Amino acid sequence: MRTATVKRTTGETQIELTLNLDGSGKCNVENPIGFFDHMLKSFCKHGLFDLSGTIKGDLEVDQHHTIEDTGIVLGQCFQKALGDCAGIYRSGFFIYPMDETLVQAAVDFGGRPYLVCNANLAGMPLISVSGGKEASFQTDCFEDFWQGFTSNALCNLHIDVIRGRSDHHKIEGAFKAVSRAIRNAVEIDPRRNGAIPSTKGVLV
Repeated sequence: MRTATVKRTTGETQIELTLNLDGSGKCNVENPIGFFDHMLKSFCKHGLFDLSGTIKGDLEVDQHHTIEDTGIVLGQCFQKALGDCAGIYRSGFFIYPMDETLVQAAVDFGGRPYLVCNANLAGMPLISVSGGKEASFQTDCFEDFWQGFTSNALCNLHIDVIRGRSDHHKIEGAFKAVSRAIRNAVEIDPRRNGAIPSTKGVLV
């Protein structure tokens, strides 16, 4: 079973996540940011990844540390669970439509981290409070999350919002597009027979 648990404790955050690449889409993470919780649940549901754990951070400062560090930990989970990437497809691509929004994502777990993010967000926070729980989302943290992820998953990732009006739809469409692209990339290729997907024979 391709699973990994990663814990990160700093003066700003305390995050522990357990990932199962071959799950059924279950997300059971204690997440203090409502909209971000919704995004992680969407990521798991559409990628068929199981994710559990806890996320705590200095929200009295802002959401940046908490969201970025979650991306770091999630990326480390993927890197650890994939190991040497033997037998996987390695790259994946998906275009996800969400109402008026269309997002494309392409990923390659080739060992060289790089992020290209053209989300075209307005930059205004999404504001909401429900039952006393902060549901707002600092949209400028969206790219920080994926930068943390790519740097630690050792993949390159391209996110392009082709068109859209709602920042909610752009962000959610991106999480879904990326999860489907990653799902395609990390699935086992039955024709590869367990070989490393590189002419070099190693992914670094």
